[in-house]
Amino acid sequence: MIKKNFCCGSAAVIFLMVASGVVSAGNDVKRSADHPLFSRYPGSSILYYMSREYDAYRLITGKKEERTSPAQGEGLEGKVTQITYAAPSDRSIFEIFKNYESALKKAGFDIIFQGKKGDMGGHWLDDFITATARPPKDTIGADVGARLGGSDFYYAAAKKERAEGDIYAAVCVALGWFQKFPLVQLDIIETKPMDMGMVTVNAEALEQGIKEKGSISVYGILFDTGKADVKPESSAVLREIAAFLKKNPNMRLFIVGHTDNVGLLEFNLSLSQRRADAVVNILLSEYGVDNKRLHSAGIGPLSPVASNKTEAGRAKNRRVELVER
Repeated sequence: MIKKNFCCGSAAVIFLMVASGVVSAGNDVKRSADHPLFSRYPGSSILYYMSREYDAYRLITGKKEERTSPAQGEGLEGKVTQITYAAPSDRSIFEIFKNYESALKKAGFDIIFQGKKGDMGGHWLDDFITATARPPKDTIGADVGARLGGSDFYYAAAKKERAEGDIYAAVCVALGWFQKFPLVQLDIIETKPMDMGMVTVNAEALEQGIKEKGSISVYGILFDTGKADVKPESSAVLREIAAFLKKNPNMRLFIVGHTDNVGLLEFNLSLSQRRADAVVNILLSEYGVDNKRLHSAGIGPLSPVASNKTEAGRAKNRRVELVER
């Protein structure tokens, strides 16, 4: 555990450094921003950014007892925001970490776990990197894992209780093995119930939507971020699609996957196709739909129904669409 007797100045001064308006946003990746609750360390810029209105996150809250066993953690669900900062090269990771630790406490968070490399067990950092789906590789072929991997690092997990849902933060300040500057990986998880009211999905609603417009968007088929495995809680919606097809035996459909525009176009096109394939495979294998009636397609972010500039808009764009053939 990190000792409390450190010499980085008073807590008030440390907090002011993090919370000050001095930032270096000129080199920030597109469509990124600081989280409203946390300012960046002065002189930092954003390398990676991803925010999802509802996703899964495994908060790491303990050491790794054995190399092959997972570190202690807590499963969370809610809005997940990930920000990777490139910090000034003339600042130590210890100094930067103590600034964030102090800022968390000043903001009313309780530190529930903290530590540093050498105290956490072998390959502990791998568990943090895989706590949730991370942004794809950048233009030089690096991602969060590659930049953090093999690093000297400090880590803290914190929690703040709120009436509207608890909020958690995980911060890892590391010195990556190939770049010449410190990295700050800040993950914020705002727990909340999943919004299931975006679309009421039943066989009648599907039939009405397709008869009126020739297509209907479905939001209850769920996937983990960046993955194409259909989550079990999607079964109610899939049953209704199967019921609709049974009621309309001559209906043939395109099953079309859509994504938002976060990440590379090629990745999103591939992801949307794989998700559409997964939906078709379940309808064929588990619900007995004739494969001649379904055709999958993925068009990624190319047909949005809302602006990708807001979280609400991106959530609407991530969907599966049923289109009459």
